[in-house]
Amino acid sequence: MKTLLLLLTTFGLPLAAFAQAAGQEVTLTGTLRGGRIAIGGETTGWTLEYRDSSGEHSIEVELPRELLTRARSGATVRVTGSFATRNYVERGAVRILRASRLEEVSASAPPPARSSAPKNTAARLPQITRDELNPQQRALADEILKVSSVGLGGPYNALLRSPELGKRMFALLDYLRFNTSVPRRLNEFAILIQARLWTSQVEWLAHYPIALREGVAESTLGDLKAGRRPASMKADEAAVYDLCMEVSTTHKVADATYARAARVLNEQQLVDLLTLSGTYATLAMVMNGFEQELPPGTKAPLEPLR
Repeated sequence: MKTLLLLLTTFGLPLAAFAQAAGQEVTLTGTLRGGRIAIGGETTGWTLEYRDSSGEHSIEVELPRELLTRARSGATVRVTGSFATRNYVERGAVRILRASRLEEVSASAPPPARSSAPKNTAARLPQITRDELNPQQRALADEILKVSSVGLGGPYNALLRSPELGKRMFALLDYLRFNTSVPRRLNEFAILIQARLWTSQVEWLAHYPIALREGVAESTLGDLKAGRRPASMKADEAAVYDLCMEVSTTHKVADATYARAARVLNEQQLVDLLTLSGTYATLAMVMNGFEQELPPGTKAPLEPLR
């Protein structure tokens, strides 16, 4: 091991890269970013922007619960931990830094890497911490922290400002994503319909891969992304598309549209489907209103509709 480290140093290879491959502990200094939207918990909620001898980098950071209350978005920090791979349902395998120690460093420390991606200079909703919460908010936060991979970031950063709403939305999303009566393929397709209508980058980025895996054709999603009625939909997908689009754009449903949907979905499934569509439209509205960012370096997948 000592010989290998000497060779790495001699030939100028970054030690962070070696640690990433070997799973060894590493310490990185950079800018911590938090409060990312993560529908369904598809990011850790925190990223570190840092520089090493190979250039500028950004990596997701997994913070244990005891470090979450000390995390502050925009702070220059020193993070110690080891690289690992997290397997997400929608995003697949993602490299993360699993932190064991976190400390803010003084302004005299070496400056962190600058990212070419634009940043919001003033967050409309600064990342909330557990120490800032009142008793009602803290009770909800403790429930969130039992299951959330984003800590108190993502949508919870907004919902904690209205804790009773947050409590109810937390339970509703669990049902609509994982316990709904609607088949998973149609459920994911319906989420993407709302993502396209609202140009919700985060929703599309998270749910596009899983919709493909659940059996929605790539050509169908390509037409949807372009703002066209998909030409290659299956019969049940066409019924879902027409129902969701009609109620979202005209605020009513014609008898013929409802009848087509009722031929492929039962009454409970129709209730669940329309509730899902309304809920994800609400989440998209919240994200647009508070200008939540995509993770650094992520290209927006959707162009605005004309």
